[in-house]
Amino acid sequence: MRVGSGSPLLCSMLRLWRLRISTAGHWRCYTAGVGSPVVLRPYQETCLQACVDALERGSTRIGVSLPTGAGKTTVFISLLSRLPAPKQAPDATRSLVIVNSVELARQTAEQARRLFPEWTVEIEQGKQQASGLADLTVATFQTLLRSQRLGKFRAQYLKGVIVDEAHHAAAPSYRRILSHFDSAIKSPDDEFEPPALSHRIPILGFSATFSRHDGMALGSVFEEIVYHKDVVEMIKDQWLCEVRFTTVQADLDLSGVTVNTSSGDFNPTSLAHVVNTPVVNELVVRSWLDKAADRKSTLVFCVNLAHVNALTTTFRNAGVDARYVHSKTPAAERKALVEDFKAGKFPVLVNCAVLTEGTDIPNIDCVIVARPTRSRNVFAQMIGRGMRLSPATGKDYCRIIDFVDSEARVAGVVSTPTLFGLDPSMISDDETIESLEERNAAMVEADEETGPRTGAVTGNMSSPTAVKYIDHDDPFVLADQGSGDPSLRQLTRNAWVSCGGGVYVLECLGKGYIRITPAEGGDESDEEREDGGGGQVEGTGVVTGQEQNAKFVAHYTPPTLAKQTAWMLKISPYRKSRQILTAATLGDAVRGCDTYALNEILPGTVALGLLRTSRWRWEPASETQKQFILKRWKDRKVIAAADGLGKAMHTTEEGLRALKKGEAANIITRLKHGALTRFEKKRKQQAKIHLAQQKEIRRRAREDVRVGRLPLTH
Repeated sequence: MRVGSGSPLLCSMLRLWRLRISTAGHWRCYTAGVGSPVVLRPYQETCLQACVDALERGSTRIGVSLPTGAGKTTVFISLLSRLPAPKQAPDATRSLVIVNSVELARQTAEQARRLFPEWTVEIEQGKQQASGLADLTVATFQTLLRSQRLGKFRAQYLKGVIVDEAHHAAAPSYRRILSHFDSAIKSPDDEFEPPALSHRIPILGFSATFSRHDGMALGSVFEEIVYHKDVVEMIKDQWLCEVRFTTVQADLDLSGVTVNTSSGDFNPTSLAHVVNTPVVNELVVRSWLDKAADRKSTLVFCVNLAHVNALTTTFRNAGVDARYVHSKTPAAERKALVEDFKAGKFPVLVNCAVLTEGTDIPNIDCVIVARPTRSRNVFAQMIGRGMRLSPATGKDYCRIIDFVDSEARVAGVVSTPTLFGLDPSMISDDETIESLEERNAAMVEADEETGPRTGAVTGNMSSPTAVKYIDHDDPFVLADQGSGDPSLRQLTRNAWVSCGGGVYVLECLGKGYIRITPAEGGDESDEEREDGGGGQVEGTGVVTGQEQNAKFVAHYTPPTLAKQTAWMLKISPYRKSRQILTAATLGDAVRGCDTYALNEILPGTVALGLLRTSRWRWEPASETQKQFILKRWKDRKVIAAADGLGKAMHTTEEGLRALKKGEAANIITRLKHGALTRFEKKRKQQAKIHLAQQKEIRRRAREDVRVGRLPLTH
């Protein structure tokens, strides 16, 4: 039955949900005692109606995205109660719920018995054997992977299959199970033959993070997402508790941490080397003591078992009763620890990948994310553990503490600021949802007025749509006579050329050449030069500026063979080079070298041939020059990337044939001094960066949840 916006029933429901408990803050809560009807929240009713509408349209594989604390279990159990047996299979009255942990199986079964005590409810997990005949069976997927256990649940008697934590459903293990109930879901086993079904069984997926970051397409299991509610909406509407955020800037250098190629998140072992250190663990504990010591129940997320042990020890050394749970903790001990934590018997519970999903501990009033992540899903799951309402325990708000790299050295790391499009360096203490949104709105408004800020690093990456530019590092670009750096015009009248990598060369009309290089590396090795020369570096000439402040160093290399002879012998005419100056700026270096060339290499009017405007430079290039350049142009390596990076050169063979002597001389000089090698290396790096950015954009896009059809592939 649809409920109109102005109906008395809806008004009564809204009045019911607006009841608040003044002594514990503002709360919305609901209960369903044994034998009492289930009273759903308005958004839960909307969700159920969306599911029913989709089923009536003929969609039978649908997904629902609800954040942690939204009552997913209540919603899907209520949905099962409303599913009738299909007309063609009147005996199909049973339901199966597939979960991924023992805790979830127990919690789901308990909730079903509480909401519908007239149902028979069984668990199929490990030593717990279900009959397969119950109204509702809750089973772990690990147990159902055994054919004899899965065989109990015959398709002709099922009216619906629920997949909890449905973002796992695209994994081969889940598809191996679900293919038994819907032939449209392809099993990973090639020899599998789907059974003949008497009716279409609804496959209904529920998750707080209805997306995957490892590239597996959820569209291979589900046809569409029919309902999505964002965690921010839930907090604003007071269905989740108030949240206060504290982001701590830490000296975490994540730049060397390896990334899993399939998931896109950090590799735990590599990440642990950075975050599991005495300094960082002390910072975590000190932050908790400063900001959350008044919290009654703090849940801490770590990287691995070693991190769990070390951080627990650090808490205990500070006098805090901290305990830990991880994958190797025995089931009985784990259950006892969680129950004691729920009862408030100790204030801090440290865990690793155990309490990320399917944990119902409403009293958690502080969450510490001590493990950086690149997954929005994982981050949302961790902070979602503390967002449930819990008026009975006096919980007024939940404190979220996370840690970011103070240098912002790695893009894509998810944190509280990046969820709202902010730079981590802009975050301050004690932020709320409202204040973060206000800051984001103010930043957007400022960007619209003044243009986007440069240098800001956020968790979002934008993709340029169209960029046109001249890459002067390409030695075959003819712009500015092929000099490689138009800014040289502002420094000198002579025909200096840029060879990339901070290397500048002035060819001295057959009398050798002057070469300026960055001072840090001195004169570059001959491996990047193609003239084969260089020899020893001798003596010291003019020095501009103090040696310790030098940023550039210049060398002069004179010829020892006649150029024509060297050309015929195919060897370099250059043998020895000597340092002539050092300088603090490129301008000083160029001007000093010009003076040296005029006084020591080409005195008198001969030096006019060095000028960029010299008449000879405008004459047609010689055939020898053309042949040299054309051969190198044809032999160049073209770096191809997904967007065409490197595919288009800025000249054509016909264009090269129309060269002037000055252009040709500049190109030849640049080629001989390694410009092409450096350019190709740069293009490879650009292509690598571009591909990495595109991969990151696709990964982030997969974590974006929207109502609508799901793609079959990513």
